[in-house]
Amino acid sequence: MTGAPTQPLVLITGASSGIGQALAQQYASRGYRLALVARGQESIENWLRTQPISLDSYQTYSADVTQLDSLSAMAQACLKLQGLPDVVIANAGISIGVDTSLPDDIAVMQQILSTNVLGVAATFQPFIALMRARGTGTLVGIGSVAGIRGLPGHGAYCASKAAVISYCESLRGELRSSGVNVVTICPGYVATPLTQKNAYSMPFLMPADLFAERAIRAISSGASYRVIPWQMGIVAKLLRVLPNALFDRLLNGRPRKSRHSSL
Repeated sequence: MTGAPTQPLVLITGASSGIGQALAQQYASRGYRLALVARGQESIENWLRTQPISLDSYQTYSADVTQLDSLSAMAQACLKLQGLPDVVIANAGISIGVDTSLPDDIAVMQQILSTNVLGVAATFQPFIALMRARGTGTLVGIGSVAGIRGLPGHGAYCASKAAVISYCESLRGELRSSGVNVVTICPGYVATPLTQKNAYSMPFLMPADLFAERAIRAISSGASYRVIPWQMGIVAKLLRVLPNALFDRLLNGRPRKSRHSSL
């Protein structure tokens, strides 16, 4: 890498659509340089051509967050081409319904956990020691309100997001006083290609660009944990303390998440 850019750098995984794309757009409007990561690098570049984002302010990288070698290569390329990010957002994730009474769905659960949990840790790993040595940096894990309580048909996704929340909390403790912040952002329902497949009601559904704006505000403020929108934050607090009998009654009759084979 040549020169010393003054604009901060944000790295975002899962940047080809949905929340990742909205975050990229919002960060670009704030003058950040972008390191955008997805399995489909071409889809990111096609989208960037439609945006008022200068060519010299971004790089795109192809990587699969379930493949450690792929992520390591991406990180090394980013460090060489753009430098050490100021913010790393582990956003890549998948949401697929499972029925664990069926043998095929165990493999699907493995895929979800590998993507949504190990993918977060593997995204952060190449940058942690370097950020600690620099004394600054922010690591952002995208959790979900679905990580608060288990939902029918959503066992793998709920488990994965609960793990993200706990992992980021652990990492925050490990990096305390290092200058490196760890932030957990838990979206409620956000209008993305992921949620379009849901066949049930989604209270407080919000546009992806509005979610991204509020998420960046929380990240910049130094918040350690934030549920967006705030209404879902209240719901999340209630769900935490709701007795199992009442929680089960509340979910009685609610449609379950569709299995992967019926999507």
